[in-house]
Formats: sequence, C-alpha cells, structure tokens
Amino acid sequence: MSQVKLILTESVHSLGEAGDLVSVKPGFARNFLLPQRKAILATESRMNELEHNKRLVAEKAALALSDLNAAKAKLDAVRVEVTARAGEGGKLFGSVTSAQIAEHLGEQGFKIDRRRIELKDSIKEVGEHSVPIKLHREITASITVIVTADGTPAPQDLAEEVEDRDDRRRDFDDDDDEGPEPSTD
Repeated sequence: MSQVKLILTESVHSLGEAGDLVSVKPGFARNFLLPQRKAILATESRMNELEHNKRLVAEKAALALSDLNAAKAKLDAVRVEVTARAGEGGKLFGSVTSAQIAEHLGEQGFKIDRRRIELKDSIKEVGEHSVPIKLHREITASITVIVTADGTPAPQDLAEEVEDRDDRRRDFDDDDDEGPEPSTD
C-alpha cells in the first residue's frame, strides 16, 4: 500500500512536530490529518517553502544565541551587593530572594526576570554566593552575590539595650524612694 507525504502544521502525538515531513497511510491523511488541518500535502513548492522557513528560523536562532552568549559574558562579570539584617554567626533575619537579586540587577542595567534566577534555596547567610541565571536552555550565566550584614542592630542587641535602659531606670527610681533630704532649719 502506498504512503502519502504530508507536512505537519501542528504537533501530532507519536507522529511528529510542526514542520516535520511525514509519510502516512492515505486513510489517516484523508480522514484525520487533512480535515483537522493538522497537515498539508507535501508538494514541491511547499517543500521548498518549508526548507526556506527552516533556514530562516535557524539563522534567527543562531543570531539569538550569539546575543545571549554576549549577555552571558557580561553577566559572568557582574557582582551584586545586597545588605541585609544579620545576627550572630552571619545568619540573616529573613533571606535574599531571586526577586531582590533581579531588582539589584535592574539597577545595574540588566533586565532579568526573577524566574530565570535559579536559586535552589533562598540565601540565608552573609558571604559570597554564586547564583546561576538561565538565559536559554543551553546558556546559563553565573553572577556573584555578596551579602553583607546591615548596620542596624540585631534583635538580641536591641533586647540587651532595653534591659540596660530598664536597669538604669530602676536605679533612678530607687534614688527617688529615699525622698528629700531633711533640712536643718
């Protein structure tokens, strides 16, 4: 039995992707693929047009990849500095998230969607961290994020300050309890 050559206009499960040249039985083409407009007959002119479109798509993809490689080279040299409140031992109160990193990159002139920043977990410690950014399925840049402790006092320091203030207040109140010194008139 003969086969019919078709060009798929959309992806068909277990047959191929859009733009593929496939050979199928005439009944499958006549009863399913052609009426549902999932494929068109593969004539000589359509085959030439398909090849031309594939070349154009390949050229655009190559140009886009070269642009992304240039962006990767720039991003690999980027250092993002983030200050956050930290306690003893360099543990952060909260964390540095991909949204914060994207915001800092935006301030440096890079427009990166936060979903492209691949943090396995949020950064929760002071220090230098390498953070991957997925630019394309084949291209991943890596930026350096430097997290430093903010100058604001940590909650433990604030608690100690309040205790000291309370102690001073108690000492002052104790002095008032003695009352005024008796006068010798």
